[in-house]
Amino acid sequence: MSSYAVGVDIGGTNLKAALVAREDGLLEQTQRPTEARQGPEHVTSQITGLVADLIDLAPSDAVMGVGIGAPGAVNWERTTVSHPPNIDDWESVNLRASLQSRLGRSLPIIVENDANVAALGSAFHGAGRHVDSFIMVTLGTGVGGGIIYQNKIFRGSTGGAGEIGHMTVDYEGPFANTGVGGAIEGYLGQRFLTRHARDRIVNYPDSTVRDLVEGDLDQMSPRTLYDAATQGDEFAQAMLAWAGHKLGCVLGSAVNLLDIRTIVVGGGVSAAGDYILDPARDVLPRFVTPGLRDDLQIHREDLGNEASLLGAARLAFEGKDAQVGTR
Repeated sequence: MSSYAVGVDIGGTNLKAALVAREDGLLEQTQRPTEARQGPEHVTSQITGLVADLIDLAPSDAVMGVGIGAPGAVNWERTTVSHPPNIDDWESVNLRASLQSRLGRSLPIIVENDANVAALGSAFHGAGRHVDSFIMVTLGTGVGGGIIYQNKIFRGSTGGAGEIGHMTVDYEGPFANTGVGGAIEGYLGQRFLTRHARDRIVNYPDSTVRDLVEGDLDQMSPRTLYDAATQGDEFAQAMLAWAGHKLGCVLGSAVNLLDIRTIVVGGGVSAAGDYILDPARDVLPRFVTPGLRDDLQIHREDLGNEASLLGAARLAFEGKDAQVGTR
Protein backbone atom coordinates (compact mmCIF):
# COMPACT_ATOMS: atom_id res chain seq x y z
CA MET A 1 0.00 0.00 0.00
CA SER A 2 1.29 3.47 -0.87
CA SER A 3 2.28 5.86 1.90
CA TYR A 4 1.14 9.47 1.80
CA ALA A 5 2.39 12.86 2.91
CA VAL A 6 1.11 16.42 2.77
CA GLY A 7 3.39 19.06 1.27
CA VAL A 8 2.79 22.76 1.95
CA ASP A 9 4.31 25.82 0.28
CA ILE A 10 3.87 29.11 2.16
CA GLY A 11 3.97 31.92 -0.36
CA GLY A 12 3.66 35.62 0.24
CA THR A 13 0.53 35.68 -1.93
CA ASN A 14 -0.92 32.15 -1.76
CA LEU A 15 -0.66 29.05 0.41
CA LYS A 16 -0.48 25.87 -1.66
CA ALA A 17 -0.70 22.29 -0.47
CA ALA A 18 -0.80 18.82 -1.98
CA LEU A 19 -1.49 15.25 -0.99
CA VAL A 20 1.40 13.18 -2.33
CA ALA A 21 1.76 9.40 -2.63
CA ARG A 22 5.29 8.06 -2.38
CA GLU A 23 4.88 5.90 -5.49
CA ASP A 24 2.40 7.95 -7.52
CA GLY A 25 3.37 11.56 -6.82
CA LEU A 26 0.87 14.40 -6.60
CA LEU A 27 -2.72 13.27 -6.07
CA GLU A 28 -4.59 16.38 -4.97
CA GLN A 29 -3.69 20.06 -4.85
CA THR A 30 -5.39 22.98 -3.16
CA GLN A 31 -4.65 26.57 -2.23
CA ARG A 32 -5.87 29.58 -0.27
CA PRO A 33 -4.82 33.22 -0.17
CA THR A 34 -2.05 33.74 2.39
CA GLU A 35 -3.63 37.01 3.59
CA ALA A 36 -0.21 37.80 5.01
CA ARG A 37 -1.19 41.23 6.33
CA GLN A 38 -3.42 39.55 8.92
CA GLY A 39 -0.39 38.16 10.73
CA PRO A 40 0.94 34.78 11.86
CA GLU A 41 -2.08 33.53 13.79
CA HIS A 42 -4.32 33.92 10.75
CA VAL A 43 -1.77 32.45 8.36
CA THR A 44 -1.24 29.45 10.66
CA SER A 45 -4.99 28.92 10.79
CA GLN A 46 -5.13 28.98 6.99
CA ILE A 47 -2.35 26.37 6.77
CA THR A 48 -4.12 24.15 9.31
CA GLY A 49 -7.29 24.18 7.22
CA LEU A 50 -5.43 23.14 4.07
CA VAL A 51 -3.59 20.31 5.84
CA ALA A 52 -6.72 19.01 7.54
CA ASP A 53 -8.64 18.95 4.26
CA LEU A 54 -5.92 16.90 2.54
CA ILE A 55 -5.50 14.47 5.44
CA ASP A 56 -9.23 13.77 5.16
CA LEU A 57 -8.76 12.79 1.50
CA ALA A 58 -6.17 10.10 2.31
CA PRO A 59 -6.96 6.60 3.56
CA SER A 60 -7.33 6.44 7.34
CA ASP A 61 -4.00 6.88 9.20
CA ALA A 62 -2.05 6.62 5.92
CA VAL A 63 -0.45 10.10 6.09
CA MET A 64 3.10 9.75 7.36
CA GLY A 65 3.62 13.42 8.05
CA VAL A 66 3.58 16.99 6.80
CA GLY A 67 6.45 18.84 5.15
CA ILE A 68 6.33 22.63 4.96
CA GLY A 69 8.34 25.08 2.88
CA ALA A 70 8.35 28.49 4.56
CA PRO A 71 9.97 31.82 3.69
CA GLY A 72 12.41 33.21 6.22
CA ALA A 73 14.96 31.57 8.51
CA VAL A 74 14.19 28.07 9.79
CA ASN A 75 15.99 26.80 12.88
CA TRP A 76 18.29 23.78 12.88
CA GLU A 77 15.59 21.54 14.41
CA ARG A 78 13.26 22.39 11.50
CA THR A 79 10.43 23.52 13.79
CA THR A 80 10.48 27.32 13.93
CA VAL A 81 10.21 30.05 11.29
CA SER A 82 11.66 33.48 12.05
CA HIS A 83 11.06 36.78 10.25
CA PRO A 84 9.55 35.60 6.95
CA PRO A 85 10.01 38.66 4.73
CA ASN A 86 6.48 38.92 3.29
CA ILE A 87 4.26 38.12 6.30
CA ASP A 88 3.41 40.98 8.65
CA ASP A 89 4.26 40.83 12.38
CA TRP A 90 5.73 37.31 12.21
CA GLU A 91 8.84 37.30 14.39
CA SER A 92 9.42 33.70 15.55
CA VAL A 93 6.78 30.97 15.45
CA ASN A 94 7.17 27.28 16.30
CA LEU A 95 5.12 26.17 13.34
CA ARG A 96 5.38 22.47 14.16
CA ALA A 97 3.95 22.90 17.68
CA SER A 98 1.29 25.36 16.52
CA LEU A 99 0.03 23.08 13.74
CA GLN A 100 0.11 19.94 15.87
CA SER A 101 -1.95 21.74 18.49
CA ARG A 102 -4.48 23.01 15.98
CA LEU A 103 -4.75 19.64 14.22
CA GLY A 104 -5.14 17.86 17.56
CA ARG A 105 -2.66 15.14 16.68
CA SER A 106 1.08 14.44 17.02
CA LEU A 107 1.59 13.88 13.30
CA PRO A 108 5.26 14.48 12.36
CA ILE A 109 5.69 17.97 10.91
CA ILE A 110 8.99 19.11 9.40
CA VAL A 111 9.58 22.75 8.44
CA GLU A 112 12.26 23.91 6.01
CA ASN A 113 13.06 27.08 4.10
CA ASP A 114 10.88 27.29 1.00
CA ALA A 115 13.73 27.56 -1.49
CA ASN A 116 15.50 24.59 0.15
CA VAL A 117 12.29 22.62 -0.26
CA ALA A 118 12.06 23.64 -3.93
CA ALA A 119 15.67 22.52 -4.37
CA LEU A 120 14.86 19.17 -2.78
CA GLY A 121 11.93 18.71 -5.16
CA SER A 122 14.10 19.66 -8.13
CA ALA A 123 16.83 17.28 -7.00
CA PHE A 124 14.45 14.31 -6.78
CA HIS A 125 12.05 15.08 -9.61
CA GLY A 126 13.17 18.01 -11.75
CA ALA A 127 15.97 19.91 -13.43
CA GLY A 128 18.48 19.20 -10.65
CA ARG A 129 18.18 15.43 -10.63
CA HIS A 130 21.21 14.80 -12.87
CA VAL A 131 23.79 16.66 -10.75
CA ASP A 132 24.89 16.27 -7.14
CA SER A 133 25.39 20.01 -6.49
CA PHE A 134 23.44 23.05 -7.68
CA ILE A 135 22.20 26.46 -6.62
CA MET A 136 18.42 26.91 -6.57
CA VAL A 137 16.86 30.34 -7.06
CA THR A 138 13.10 30.88 -6.73
CA LEU A 139 11.58 34.00 -8.29
CA GLY A 140 8.14 34.79 -6.89
CA THR A 141 6.68 37.27 -4.42
CA GLY A 142 10.23 37.36 -3.08
CA VAL A 143 13.52 35.83 -4.22
CA GLY A 144 14.64 32.67 -2.45
CA GLY A 145 17.76 30.59 -2.64
CA GLY A 146 18.81 27.07 -1.73
CA ILE A 147 21.99 25.06 -2.07
CA ILE A 148 22.27 21.35 -2.80
CA TYR A 149 25.85 20.27 -2.15
CA GLN A 150 26.87 16.66 -2.73
CA ASN A 151 23.26 15.50 -2.58
CA LYS A 152 22.40 17.27 0.66
CA ILE A 153 20.75 20.58 1.52
CA PHE A 154 23.50 22.92 2.72
CA ARG A 155 21.95 24.68 5.73
CA GLY A 156 24.84 26.68 7.20
CA SER A 157 25.51 26.85 10.94
CA THR A 158 21.96 27.53 12.13
CA GLY A 159 19.78 26.39 9.23
CA GLY A 160 19.52 29.74 7.45
CA ALA A 161 22.01 29.41 4.58
CA GLY A 162 21.20 30.19 0.96
CA GLU A 163 19.39 33.54 1.24
CA ILE A 164 20.43 34.64 -2.23
CA GLY A 165 17.49 37.05 -2.44
CA HIS A 166 19.14 39.20 0.22
CA MET A 167 22.56 39.39 -1.40
CA THR A 168 23.31 42.98 -2.41
CA VAL A 169 24.10 43.93 -5.99
CA ASP A 170 24.12 47.70 -5.33
CA TYR A 171 24.52 49.04 -1.81
CA GLU A 172 22.74 52.24 -2.87
CA GLY A 173 19.90 50.33 -4.53
CA PRO A 174 16.26 49.84 -3.44
CA PHE A 175 15.53 48.18 -0.13
CA ALA A 176 14.05 44.70 0.04
CA ASN A 177 11.33 43.98 2.61
CA THR A 178 14.03 42.77 5.00
CA GLY A 179 15.63 46.21 4.98
CA VAL A 180 18.72 45.07 3.08
CA GLY A 181 19.75 47.81 0.68
CA GLY A 182 20.25 46.82 -2.94
CA ALA A 183 19.33 43.18 -2.35
CA ILE A 184 18.34 41.28 -5.48
CA GLU A 185 14.82 40.80 -4.06
CA GLY A 186 14.49 44.60 -4.20
CA TYR A 187 14.77 44.29 -7.99
CA LEU A 188 13.23 40.94 -8.89
CA GLY A 189 10.56 40.32 -6.26
CA GLN A 190 7.21 40.32 -8.04
CA ARG A 191 5.98 43.64 -6.63
CA PHE A 192 9.34 45.35 -7.06
CA LEU A 193 9.69 44.21 -10.67
CA THR A 194 6.23 45.39 -11.66
CA ARG A 195 6.71 48.72 -9.88
CA HIS A 196 9.94 49.23 -11.79
CA ALA A 197 8.12 48.44 -15.04
CA ARG A 198 5.28 50.87 -14.24
CA ASP A 199 7.82 53.64 -13.64
CA ARG A 200 9.44 53.08 -17.04
CA ILE A 201 6.50 52.39 -19.30
CA VAL A 202 5.99 56.15 -19.61
CA ASN A 203 8.66 56.06 -22.32
CA TYR A 204 6.74 53.39 -24.28
CA PRO A 205 3.28 54.87 -25.01
CA ASP A 206 2.49 52.22 -27.62
CA SER A 207 3.45 49.18 -25.50
CA THR A 208 1.18 46.15 -25.79
CA VAL A 209 1.26 45.98 -21.99
CA ARG A 210 -1.19 48.88 -21.83
CA ASP A 211 -3.69 46.93 -23.91
CA LEU A 212 -3.27 43.75 -21.88
CA VAL A 213 -4.16 45.57 -18.65
CA GLU A 214 -6.81 47.69 -20.37
CA GLY A 215 -5.00 50.86 -19.38
CA ASP A 216 -4.90 50.04 -15.65
CA LEU A 217 -1.16 49.77 -14.99
CA ASP A 218 -1.82 48.72 -11.38
CA GLN A 219 -2.90 45.37 -12.85
CA MET A 220 0.50 44.78 -14.45
CA SER A 221 2.36 41.64 -13.35
CA PRO A 222 5.39 39.65 -14.49
CA ARG A 223 2.91 37.46 -16.38
CA THR A 224 1.72 40.54 -18.27
CA LEU A 225 5.31 41.32 -19.23
CA TYR A 226 5.81 37.76 -20.46
CA ASP A 227 2.61 37.78 -22.51
CA ALA A 228 3.57 41.08 -24.09
CA ALA A 229 7.14 39.88 -24.74
CA THR A 230 5.84 36.86 -26.67
CA GLN A 231 3.98 39.32 -28.90
CA GLY A 232 7.23 41.11 -29.70
CA ASP A 233 6.70 44.05 -27.36
CA GLU A 234 9.98 45.98 -27.07
CA PHE A 235 9.24 47.37 -23.60
CA ALA A 236 8.32 44.01 -22.07
CA GLN A 237 11.35 42.32 -23.56
CA ALA A 238 13.58 45.10 -22.25
CA MET A 239 12.16 44.84 -18.73
CA LEU A 240 12.64 41.07 -18.60
CA ALA A 241 16.16 41.42 -19.99
CA TRP A 242 16.90 44.01 -17.29
CA ALA A 243 15.70 41.51 -14.68
CA GLY A 244 17.83 38.77 -16.23
CA HIS A 245 20.91 40.99 -16.12
CA LYS A 246 20.42 41.61 -12.38
CA LEU A 247 19.91 37.87 -11.84
CA GLY A 248 23.14 37.06 -13.68
CA CYS A 249 25.04 39.58 -11.52
CA VAL A 250 23.99 38.02 -8.23
CA LEU A 251 24.49 34.47 -9.50
CA GLY A 252 28.06 35.38 -10.40
CA SER A 253 28.69 36.25 -6.76
CA ALA A 254 27.11 32.98 -5.65
CA VAL A 255 29.30 30.95 -8.03
CA ASN A 256 32.42 32.78 -6.84
CA LEU A 257 31.54 31.98 -3.24
CA LEU A 258 30.44 28.37 -3.61
CA ASP A 259 32.21 27.01 -6.71
CA ILE A 260 28.95 25.42 -7.83
CA ARG A 261 28.46 25.87 -11.58
CA THR A 262 24.86 24.65 -12.10
CA ILE A 263 21.94 26.96 -11.29
CA VAL A 264 18.27 25.99 -11.36
CA VAL A 265 15.71 28.80 -11.49
CA GLY A 266 12.11 28.23 -10.42
CA GLY A 267 9.15 30.15 -9.03
CA GLY A 268 6.32 31.98 -10.74
CA VAL A 269 8.41 34.75 -12.32
CA SER A 270 10.64 32.12 -13.94
CA ALA A 271 7.69 31.37 -16.24
CA ALA A 272 9.14 34.20 -18.35
CA GLY A 273 11.71 31.59 -19.33
CA ASP A 274 14.46 32.58 -21.74
CA TYR A 275 13.35 36.23 -21.78
CA ILE A 276 14.94 36.38 -18.32
CA LEU A 277 17.30 33.41 -18.39
CA ASP A 278 19.13 34.15 -21.67
CA PRO A 279 20.27 37.60 -20.45
CA ALA A 280 21.32 35.97 -17.18
CA ARG A 281 23.32 33.34 -19.09
CA ASP A 282 24.96 36.04 -21.19
CA VAL A 283 26.07 38.19 -18.28
CA LEU A 284 26.94 35.45 -15.75
CA PRO A 285 30.52 34.78 -16.96
CA ARG A 286 31.36 38.48 -16.66
CA PHE A 287 30.79 38.29 -12.91
CA VAL A 288 32.61 35.00 -12.34
CA THR A 289 36.34 34.77 -11.78
CA PRO A 290 38.07 33.17 -14.83
CA GLY A 291 39.04 29.99 -13.01
CA LEU A 292 35.39 29.17 -12.31
CA ARG A 293 33.83 29.90 -15.71
CA ASP A 294 33.95 26.39 -17.18
CA ASP A 295 30.61 24.59 -17.53
CA LEU A 296 28.39 27.37 -16.16
CA GLN A 297 24.75 26.37 -16.64
CA ILE A 298 21.40 27.98 -15.86
CA HIS A 299 18.32 25.75 -16.14
CA ARG A 300 14.66 26.57 -15.67
CA GLU A 301 12.73 24.30 -13.32
CA ASP A 302 9.83 23.20 -15.52
CA LEU A 303 7.94 21.60 -12.63
CA GLY A 304 6.82 25.05 -11.50
CA ASN A 305 5.24 25.10 -8.06
CA GLU A 306 5.06 21.31 -8.06
CA ALA A 307 8.77 21.24 -7.23
CA SER A 308 8.08 22.89 -3.88
CA LEU A 309 5.14 20.64 -3.07
CA LEU A 310 7.03 17.47 -4.00
CA GLY A 311 10.07 18.64 -2.05
CA ALA A 312 7.98 19.40 1.03
CA ALA A 313 6.39 15.95 0.87
CA ARG A 314 9.85 14.41 0.47
CA LEU A 315 10.78 15.90 3.84
CA ALA A 316 7.93 13.97 5.40
CA PHE A 317 8.81 10.73 3.59
CA GLU A 318 12.53 10.86 4.38
CA GLY A 319 12.45 12.47 7.83
CA LYS A 320 14.31 15.51 9.10
CA ASP A 321 17.63 14.25 7.74
CA ALA A 322 16.28 14.01 4.20
CA GLN A 323 18.99 14.04 1.57
CA VAL A 324 19.03 13.48 -2.15
CA GLY A 325 21.30 10.48 -1.82
CA THR A 326 18.25 8.45 -0.73
CA ARG A 327 16.45 8.96 -4.05
